[in-house]
Amino acid sequence: MAQLSDDCFAFGGELMTTQTALSELRNRLSCVSDQENAPLAAATGRILAEDVVADQNVPGHDNAAVDGYAVYFDDLSEDSETRLPVKGRIAAGHPLECAADQGNAYRIFTGAPMPEGPDTVLMQEDCELDGDTVSIPPGIKRGANRRFAGEDIENGDKILSAGQRLRPQEIGLAAAIGRTSLAVYQPLRVALFSTGDEVRDIGETLTPGAIYDSNRYSISALLGQLGCIVDDLGILPDEQDVIRDALAAAKSDHDVIITSAGVSTGEEDHIRQAIESLGGIHFWRLAIRPGRPIALGQIDSVPFIGLPGNPVASMVTFMRFARPALLLLNGATDIDPKFFRVPAAFSYKKKQGRREWVRAMLSVAGDGQLQAEKFSRSGAGILTSMVASDGLVELSEDLTGVEIGNMVDFLPFNEVR
Repeated sequence: MAQLSDDCFAFGGELMTTQTALSELRNRLSCVSDQENAPLAAATGRILAEDVVADQNVPGHDNAAVDGYAVYFDDLSEDSETRLPVKGRIAAGHPLECAADQGNAYRIFTGAPMPEGPDTVLMQEDCELDGDTVSIPPGIKRGANRRFAGEDIENGDKILSAGQRLRPQEIGLAAAIGRTSLAVYQPLRVALFSTGDEVRDIGETLTPGAIYDSNRYSISALLGQLGCIVDDLGILPDEQDVIRDALAAAKSDHDVIITSAGVSTGEEDHIRQAIESLGGIHFWRLAIRPGRPIALGQIDSVPFIGLPGNPVASMVTFMRFARPALLLLNGATDIDPKFFRVPAAFSYKKKQGRREWVRAMLSVAGDGQLQAEKFSRSGAGILTSMVASDGLVELSEDLTGVEIGNMVDFLPFNEVR
């Protein structure tokens, strides 16, 4: 396994913008995962560890794009109907077994290999068959409805790049050149804790002042979407020795350690002191809302990510900061989600110099265009807002507010899976 340099998350200086923080992640983090070969059918969602170069053309032969008749273009009349005898039949997977002589037409089907000589295919709907003779109208262009060998992929093309996260379309492309397996990075092994004396696991009875642990389940689900192997290590009480011992034990067989809550500077926030005693912790002073605080550090060479305790803040900071960090650690090169510009259907005031995320639903405006509607409540503990929303409106540091009709950056939740 590759090793991280000491203090991979260390950063000094003033309050950081989101863009600076993401740049620092990219500059400081590198892959810690070993490689393995995965069968093609099991590679979806994995991160590719090799460039894939085609060793053949796709398609491998010229073929018909439609059902119809293959002909020599030079046999066709430019301004009147042409009648040609039909001398053969060519289906996909069954090449013509005899020579294709000029002066004849050949019945051909979509995907069937073009015989040597004929260069044009007429759609069957445009032709009229009378016994063994086909009538062809004028006006077709030379080479019409013919697909060429290598039209999609040429032998020697690099079709996939190391660091890509494999979607179904990449799997299909690898299959098109006959690959049965791909070199991919092994999934990250993540130790996941929640903290707090007030936190109870689902199924337990709530005592006065206690709450159910939603963070561990939402974060585990987010990790699962990234293909991580999650070791759910439960809830840690607000006891420094217990926390320190649990974190120290987790470092031996995990690539990353993630906690929620307990990373602030309060007397009952013991994660900070435990991490400091085992390695190093760096409070990234991020100008964001929701999400303060977020802590990053290391226990020896194992990265640590401390997420906020409020459920919405925990999920938002995971999506915008923990997710790209984990992708980098797992060998990915593309860590940036895609935003979409849509008009706002709400007014909102914000503090300049701080990046904010507004939970929003997409709706169809009167002109038929999509617009973003703000969820009615904005507290960092309103988890129902994440369920009702389609994504986040991200408001940059320079903005002081939004008015109805302003164009905003919308981040769909399916872009941060």
